Amino acid sequence: MSELALTRRSRLSVPAVATGALLLGALAVGAAFGARIGALMVIGGLLGMVLYHAAFGFTAAWRVFITERRGRGLRAQMVMLAIAVLLFFPALGAGTLFGTEVSGYVAPVGVSVIFGAFLFGIGMQLGGGCASGTLFTAGGGNARMLITLLFFVVGSVIGTAHFAWWQSLPALQPVSLVQTAGVGGGIAVSLALFAAIAAFTLVMEKRRHGQLEQTPRIDAGNRRWLTGPWPLLFGAVALALLNYATLALAGRPWGVTGAFALWGAKGFEFLGGDVTGWGYWQAPGNAAALQASVWSDITTVMNVGIMVGALVAASLAGRFAPNFRIPAKSVLAAVIGGIMLGYGARLAFGCNIGAYFGGIASGSLHGWVWLIAAFAGNMLGVRLRPLFFEGEAGRQPVAKGC
Repeated sequence: MSELALTRRSRLSVPAVATGALLLGALAVGAAFGARIGALMVIGGLLGMVLYHAAFGFTAAWRVFITERRGRGLRAQMVMLAIAVLLFFPALGAGTLFGTEVSGYVAPVGVSVIFGAFLFGIGMQLGGGCASGTLFTAGGGNARMLITLLFFVVGSVIGTAHFAWWQSLPALQPVSLVQTAGVGGGIAVSLALFAAIAAFTLVMEKRRHGQLEQTPRIDAGNRRWLTGPWPLLFGAVALALLNYATLALAGRPWGVTGAFALWGAKGFEFLGGDVTGWGYWQAPGNAAALQASVWSDITTVMNVGIMVGALVAASLAGRFAPNFRIPAKSVLAAVIGGIMLGYGARLAFGCNIGAYFGGIASGSLHGWVWLIAAFAGNMLGVRLRPLFFEGEAGRQPVAKGC
């Protein structure tokens, strides 16, 4: 057999094994805990593939706009949110979707959300990714992001230890656009805000560069849909649709970081600790999750699916090649950033997925406050990056997909 044939076979073996593992895992979880949870693992796998192939990151998109005033990534996020709102609001207003009771992520706005989102924003730039970005880049073979993920979990469980104190600080009652403005009014307000943000990025980009960044041309051949890359707007549409599928199957939007807190708590208890006295774990839902199998947790199952899906995508693209030679300063940034990400997400009722994407798609005011506070944190995080990454004292390099 020729060397080329062997290379092709080895290149296909990893995604084939990973895909098989994902499907078998979905069947096993579905048999043990219900078909919906098994289906959600597959949804997670599709999310991982979309995130990887479309290089749909939040951290890099915000960094590029802050440093270069290029807004293509931010505009793609507005498209994603607009589609999500159009799909979510009618379902949330009705309270059911395809026979399943549904509810959104609507949380109070207070000191906890503002500080937590700001901290999360700094962590995005130091850790090198957001919640979804950490998962899909780690699954895609980025060894440094495994460090960020580990300390994301550590920060999350520390956040649960302090959660009750933060919630004792001043806060407004939860506000939902779906409830206060109605489905139609909420959609109109949301779309107007998305359009305003997109228009602002257009003005800033043209003012800095005189013209908009050209969208990269991507070969749309049949094989390209397996190996990537995919158009950024395709990623925006796909993520909105998959979040809608999550709403239909899980009864609530896509989330990520709740599982990190659960993993950290179970790990802490395995080492002899006890979290049951912490206010966060005394809430009925959290207490039940702590006692149950981790594989019965929807967010855990979807997170595993995301990582395996990203592994499949990276292998198909021929880019799965972990590099464990990581500079010490970069490791330190991953540790600090990971802790900030985890701690901030617990305080702010979620991350870029649960609070920003899921919160705004739910019509929650806290999602918009999270966006503003986290973006401010990113601005500070960008200024701190040169302390940890060589060559960033001047023009910031652009990292894709995280």
